[in-house]
Amino acid sequence: MKGIYLLSIALNLAFVAVEAGVGLWKGSLGLLSDAGHNLSDVFSLLLALIALRLASSHASKQFTYGYRKGSILVSLLNAVILLVAVGAIPLESVHKLREPVAIDGGAVAWTAAVGIVVNGLTAFLLMRHRKDDINSRGAFLHMAADTLVSVGVVVSGIVISLTGWSFIDPIIGIVIGVIILVGSWDLLSESVRMSMDAVPSGIDPDEVHRKMAATPGVSDVHHLHIWPISTNETALTAHVVLEPGALGSEVVPAVKKMLRESGIQHATLETELAGEPCADSHPCS
Repeated sequence: MKGIYLLSIALNLAFVAVEAGVGLWKGSLGLLSDAGHNLSDVFSLLLALIALRLASSHASKQFTYGYRKGSILVSLLNAVILLVAVGAIPLESVHKLREPVAIDGGAVAWTAAVGIVVNGLTAFLLMRHRKDDINSRGAFLHMAADTLVSVGVVVSGIVISLTGWSFIDPIIGIVIGVIILVGSWDLLSESVRMSMDAVPSGIDPDEVHRKMAATPGVSDVHHLHIWPISTNETALTAHVVLEPGALGSEVVPAVKKMLRESGIQHATLETELAGEPCADSHPCS
């Protein structure tokens, strides 16, 4: 995975250099601004690479889970960058509608076509990892969004070359920007939820409770808490009430095995005997 990110960063840095060079040569503010936008994607890929390192960090006395939580903060930052970068497209398009400028449709179209190849290839490399964690999904969305933008720029460049209708460029920009903003909202929402220790979206707490309570030897489950340690690891704490005659040394391993199969890697379980009052009366339980 690290190699994929390094290759993606190298490809996109090369494209930024080419696009900025053509923009300076042709005097195209559009290409220069898009080069700046693509540079923000390089930064996002770097953040995703950092998150990958954080998620695999080792524990210490001060950081008992390592720096894994940092991967969630990176996903939140990446989501904000994506929304800001993409949100700027409709704003710039509205500005172009108000103050239209002459555009070299051919140069724009050819440069954007290169962008389709670079961004499309990067998105393809990241596609099969997008379900691994939210940072991989964020990186994929960045590159898929840029591919869509480049497609729109090619279409507008061809139309402008054939007709001279420069207003097509900002109109397509507005449509694409709105589509990407809608598609990116889930990434921001999930990042905010995870940063607030909400139950990860792929886990149903009611189903987890049901499976725990259905484990042989378990009478009841309460004080159940589930939260993300990182973008791809989940923790759980709970009080497990044992049935009469059940042994915690047998029940706890069975419950933990079921939890691992349900996507919860770190479980801390406190056992109680049926009929005993629970000593923990924490209001959040």
